[in-house]
Amino acid sequence: MTREPSDAARRRAAVPVICYPNETLPDVPLDLYRRARASARKVSEAVAAPRDACAFQVKAGQFFRITSVEGPQVGDLNLWSAETLSERFYSGKTRALHGTHLTTGERMWSYFPYLRPMATIIEDTLNWYGMDEFGGSVHDVIGTRCDPYTGTLLSGSQYHHCCHSNLTRALVEATGLEPEVAEAAVHDVLNVFMCTGFTRDTGQYFMKASPVRPGDYIEFIAEIDLLGALSACPGGDCSAEHSSDTAACYPLLVEVFDPEEGALDGWQPPAPNAYDRSHGLPKG
Repeated sequence: MTREPSDAARRRAAVPVICYPNETLPDVPLDLYRRARASARKVSEAVAAPRDACAFQVKAGQFFRITSVEGPQVGDLNLWSAETLSERFYSGKTRALHGTHLTTGERMWSYFPYLRPMATIIEDTLNWYGMDEFGGSVHDVIGTRCDPYTGTLLSGSQYHHCCHSNLTRALVEATGLEPEVAEAAVHDVLNVFMCTGFTRDTGQYFMKASPVRPGDYIEFIAEIDLLGALSACPGGDCSAEHSSDTAACYPLLVEVFDPEEGALDGWQPPAPNAYDRSHGLPKG
């Protein structure tokens, strides 16, 4: 084992610095969004059945709500631009800009080269939870999604109803893509309602029983035209395990709402990131 240097305590005492101060991010017009939502009418819905996924579409300026309807259930959410699957949710950059878990007034950002808001959270009935004594909180962007490859690696299993596979099937059904093309577009998720954190001693990713109950919801405004997919995780409330047929699982409801004409006057979808994409290379 490496010997601890004499100045180890001084090195550990270095003061942390926020990597991406976010005070200069574009303002979130939350009051405008909430006023528009108050008079919006429901136009469609989709249900993610237990251990399965659903796809849904939302136009820019519409709202979508994910609700626990029968029992405590977590979900894995993927978002893509409705115009191109290459613009997809970027969980890592969202985490860097907002933190490990998302709540009201925070945004889901898209991947390079677009890097713009895809959806903004306008309501979260679990925002009371905060950070618990274990370092756990709700709606994380630190986990990936349960998948058959890790299951095979760790236990030799061949399980087909984990969130990665559920999202792949939903995307195939929504787009008609070949499975291998759809799978390549599935990406790291917003773990809706999931309660997670990192252990203080080993730094390992943990999950614990979600505080979600029937009637709890998280609601977004679509900042751009979206294609979404939501998986009702086979771990149920993720209190004990995932990628399993033994946990109690329940459906999740996705509802889409259309604001009244004029309710969002003055608002427009964000443009893609303004970086010139030259990367310091010579032109021509």
